[in-house]
Amino acid sequence: MYVLGIETSCDETGIAIYHARQGLCNHLLYSQVKMHSDYGGVVPELASRDHIRKLVPLIKQSLKESRLKSTDLNGIAYTAGPGLMGALLVGAATARSLAWTWQIPAIAVHHMEGHLLAPMLEENPPAFPFVALLISGGHTLLVQVKGIGRYQLLGESLDDAAGEAFDKTAKMLGLGYPGGPKLSALAEHGNPQIKFPRPMTDRPGLDFSFSGLKTFTMNTFNACKKTDQDKADIAAAFQNAVADTLSIKCQRALRQTGLKKLVVAGGVSANKQIRASLTEMTDKEKAQIYFPRPQFCTDNGAMIAYAGCQRLLAGQYEGLEILARPRWPISELSCL
Repeated sequence: MYVLGIETSCDETGIAIYHARQGLCNHLLYSQVKMHSDYGGVVPELASRDHIRKLVPLIKQSLKESRLKSTDLNGIAYTAGPGLMGALLVGAATARSLAWTWQIPAIAVHHMEGHLLAPMLEENPPAFPFVALLISGGHTLLVQVKGIGRYQLLGESLDDAAGEAFDKTAKMLGLGYPGGPKLSALAEHGNPQIKFPRPMTDRPGLDFSFSGLKTFTMNTFNACKKTDQDKADIAAAFQNAVADTLSIKCQRALRQTGLKKLVVAGGVSANKQIRASLTEMTDKEKAQIYFPRPQFCTDNGAMIAYAGCQRLLAGQYEGLEILARPRWPISELSCL
């Protein structure tokens, strides 16, 4: 079974073709970062227009590079949410139209399920069950995963997501867009000597909160001389605080569930300090940790194609309606 995957939840147009037995055949990604950097963040209307411009050419390119024709495809998977409504509609309408034209089934994929299953694209994928930490610009979730669609939410951010806190802190320090990677690069030159809080780690539970950490950063920055070294030190201290907070919560989740496997995915999972902190924690817990390769941490079509393929193989597909859900709790997904 060949499945075309389409990802347009935000500002990256991702296309991939996945085969049920052979694995990933091809994946392409077009990023809009350069365009949105002029505005200091993603402009939803511009994102939608750029998806319209790039989507069909990328699909044609993917088929050509895979040496396939449209008649070779057995299904189309598309991101239906959560995400920006306009961007989602571009991908959903294109996928649904092509599926109708080519007379093949289409399946709506949850964006976070795509991230959660991204490590399955690696040579040594994790076996079920496991605990998953999903960290991105819009979400921070801890999930117990018993199988595809069998997800139990353990904890989530009560305010800002981890990636959102990175971006807002970077903007506060005058680093520009995209903030997360720039803050991480600056942190490499800093000394995390300032004692930052580890939010909600002094109380039981697996929920997160990063807005207070952002406020602490702002107060610290306003009180310093704002030299380049000050900025680097604050970036390093902030990053360490986030990494430690995530590690403490993941350690609790592993102990609470009794599981010995941790999957970490989403755009923020590419952060080197966070990876190092979580790896150190799992080593102490004698647990295994799994990350997707860096190119599959951010939004991509490969994870959508894989997730969609698993659901199509199980006999799931959508009707003729175009599905787009900007808000879509992962707990509402059906089991296989």
